[in-house]
Amino acid sequence: MGADREGSGRRRPVRLAAYVGCGALLLAGCASMPDSGDLRDVESTPRQDSQVRVFAMPPRENASSAEIVQGFLEALTSDDPQYETARKYLTASARKTWDPDASTTVLADAPDPEPAHAGTGEDTDEGFLYRLSGGKVATVDAQHAYAPDDGSYNRTVHLTRLKNSKQWRIDGLPQGVVMGKSDFQRNYVSVNKYYYASNVTSGTGAPLGTVADPVYVREQVDPMTQIVRALLKGPTRWLDPVVTSSFPSGTELKKGVESLSPDDRNRVTVPLNRKADHVGRSQCTKMAAQLLFTFQDLTPTGVVEVELQKSDGSQLCVVTDVQAKSIASHGTGQRPEYQYFIDDRQRLVRMPSANSDKKPESVPGALGEGDKKLRSAAVSRDESSAAGVSADGSSLYVGSLVSGGSLGEAVLHSQGKTADDRLTTPSWDAQGDLWVADRDLKNPRLLLLQKGAGEPLVVQTPNLDGRVEAVRVAADGVRIALIVEKDGESSLQIGRIVRDSQAGERPAVSIIEPRSVAPQLEEVTAMSWAGDNRLVVVGSEKGGVQQMRYVQVDGSTPVGTAPSALTGVKEIAASEDERLPLVAHSLEDGIVRLSSGEQWQKVDKDGTAPVYPG
Repeated sequence: MGADREGSGRRRPVRLAAYVGCGALLLAGCASMPDSGDLRDVESTPRQDSQVRVFAMPPRENASSAEIVQGFLEALTSDDPQYETARKYLTASARKTWDPDASTTVLADAPDPEPAHAGTGEDTDEGFLYRLSGGKVATVDAQHAYAPDDGSYNRTVHLTRLKNSKQWRIDGLPQGVVMGKSDFQRNYVSVNKYYYASNVTSGTGAPLGTVADPVYVREQVDPMTQIVRALLKGPTRWLDPVVTSSFPSGTELKKGVESLSPDDRNRVTVPLNRKADHVGRSQCTKMAAQLLFTFQDLTPTGVVEVELQKSDGSQLCVVTDVQAKSIASHGTGQRPEYQYFIDDRQRLVRMPSANSDKKPESVPGALGEGDKKLRSAAVSRDESSAAGVSADGSSLYVGSLVSGGSLGEAVLHSQGKTADDRLTTPSWDAQGDLWVADRDLKNPRLLLLQKGAGEPLVVQTPNLDGRVEAVRVAADGVRIALIVEKDGESSLQIGRIVRDSQAGERPAVSIIEPRSVAPQLEEVTAMSWAGDNRLVVVGSEKGGVQQMRYVQVDGSTPVGTAPSALTGVKEIAASEDERLPLVAHSLEDGIVRLSSGEQWQKVDKDGTAPVYPG
């Protein structure tokens, strides 16, 4: 799912395959398999063919308890759709109660089973106990939602001898599955489901804004059908309050549908149950658009058409990828025309967002043509207005990007004693509202100016522990990225934007359930949205050097390489359109940018504060 920004655009993940001990069997070309020998760890090796699948071996006759536990753990990492082979390591009663779909626990390394006798020894019929331990990396819940975790994992697996055959089988085990990080990366792929923003209004006739809801599914186990079932069940818990689905409640795939796949023309037919039989055409096209956006990363060439069918098999509606773009859009649906930064005269300048040899030029209007000196700026998503923070950080100005336009008085002032305790770089949302944080130590606040003017709204942040150092609102308008500082450490937080509006009153705006998405970084110094569910982050681990990396909004690391190394990065700017280059401010080189397949290129030695619209 993640794009390679040395490389922009999507990249399919590389699958890995392995023959591991007595448990995993590579489907292609396995001549013989050992049935004895010591248990030992084997590192996974890269799989070159993404269609090659790994299946597990069933328990061998008279296998020891250690082999049963190890074989079961290996079977959890195979591509067996219903874990049928893994179930063969269990007693009949354990098979009935074990739910592998309850969760997936990801450990730094494969779980380490250690024997802890439940009886007097393995030769008895009184049972045998193994402890599984390791350090947690993440958990994927029953909704397929990923969440970072750094706790310890300690669970037990109990074995007993079957009365008739005297074979060892597992009769007690934790729910869900557990595996090491490398096996998780081999088995699972991140896919964006799409829903519609429920708290953001769009102009009349404008496409509906979609919001990415990333989930992890098993890559080689019919991922298209998995993701459709997940989409129909609704958004993940964290995102649910600010999005809506066009599918009627209770809509599922038609009973008996086992698998979905594109035909030879990249068209997908989706048969639905009776809950969808009576939807109108307008609603049906919104449903199909959700699916089309969701399908785009599941095939190398994308899906060009989706047909929804009623429960009787008749057609409900058909939507093409071109039609879907007129129904719904990612973010604002606008490709930025320019990229902006502050030049050596402390004025706002711009250059074409796509690759170009054109030199930067002053923006039209007072922020580019006037005498007000700036240290940072933000440009509205339609590129008609801009906001600039004065050189000392104390004042915020808003002006139109029209030649000859006047600037007027500042719309906001900070009383912070030093420049570092005053206003952050502002950020425009999809509704044309302007966000900024005042870092005044006596009164730190996150503020919102409706349409960039008027009395600022104080945004409530009840669960945000620390002072906001940077603000970036996502193009979808329902998520906000914040750098938050506390006790000398700064972290990257993603929060939900909740707007509570009543007729005739000013809205109450809150940031709810902020969550850390780069917990391994002790110091985050810069960040920017770089896609529907991805950010580019500059920071460092404890005691480490500065690095630049991509992170997803769920805290996972996208597939693909990090941007090329760049020293002394102070600021970073990316577009939600992943085809556009990264732009950074480096202490050594000034403004530089990184286009697909190239190295960092110098743009302006004396420039600072790069931004894309937003």
